[in-house]
Amino acid sequence: MSRCPVQRGPATAQTLSLPFVLKGPVHANEATVTYVIFGDRSSGAFSTEAALAEAGVEYEFRRVSLRDNAQLEPEFLKVNPSGKMPALVLPGGEVLTESAAILFTVAERHPDAGLLPPPGSFARAEAYRWIVFLACEVYPMVEIADYPARFAPEGAEAEALRVKARERIRERLLIVERNVAGPWLLSSGFSAADIYVAMFTRWRDDLGAEWVAQNPIPKLTAIARGVSERPRIAPVWQRHFGHQTPAF
Repeated sequence: MSRCPVQRGPATAQTLSLPFVLKGPVHANEATVTYVIFGDRSSGAFSTEAALAEAGVEYEFRRVSLRDNAQLEPEFLKVNPSGKMPALVLPGGEVLTESAAILFTVAERHPDAGLLPPPGSFARAEAYRWIVFLACEVYPMVEIADYPARFAPEGAEAEALRVKARERIRERLLIVERNVAGPWLLSSGFSAADIYVAMFTRWRDDLGAEWVAQNPIPKLTAIARGVSERPRIAPVWQRHFGHQTPAF
């Protein structure tokens, strides 16, 4: 795999410019970097990068431009045949996809980071519940809202589908809003579930500007602000969402 210059050290990364080139099997060089993330700014790769940053481990961020549909190029399809991000190369060279699975794996590999409550606890079960809820009930609607023509003929039908998908996203986030323990999603405190739900609040195009302006999810917005202010995650947040106005 070709190497690009990156910042190295605990919980650091640099967004890389296209094109990236894959040569040979995907692997991480354990002497220089622990993990390799494939993703784009403001994409689902945020949750992966934020979790690794919170864990304080080294990683490399390789940018795959969604705007240029680089996720559909043969080079990236060698990493993830589904053409979706994020994808994470583990220290042993294995490739892991699906953002929820990545969060669980990072949390289990780095238990001292406190990304999940103690094993066997009800709080841990709750963390699983909400991360899976977001992955299964919200994330699929995001794809439909972003790319309705993948699921319906272009034109009026696709736009109608986009509207319905946005409604579904709002409904599901309101369910999470009503179940926030405060100040974090779980009563046990900060967890990977907060990173995950914070990401969904930033995808404002999928929520609709008018709906966002009404501030219908103040508790989730407060969680997002709290995530953005965590010392190790703050630089990651700025890279992914620092361009948003207003910030919250």
